[in-house]
Amino acid sequence: MNAGTNQQRARGFSASLSNEARQLVADWLRTTRPAKSRPDVRAMLLQRYPAGLFNEAELEALLRVLTERVDCSGKLG
Repeated sequence: MNAGTNQQRARGFSASLSNEARQLVADWLRTTRPAKSRPDVRAMLLQRYPAGLFNEAELEALLRVLTERVDCSGKLG
């Protein structure tokens, strides 16, 4: 009977340490993570679509639209 009580105390103690440790790791990751690299939208378009599908002006306009979407949302799409 006492063994069960000791296990519950041990679990409660380790759970609070675990939460505290998790918070410390989360804070550390937030401060030390490298900046996300931005996708190379031009390279993606050139790989995805056949050559000659877009002229240079259309490609530049499409790149502006896609880049603005990436800037606003943080991700493509």
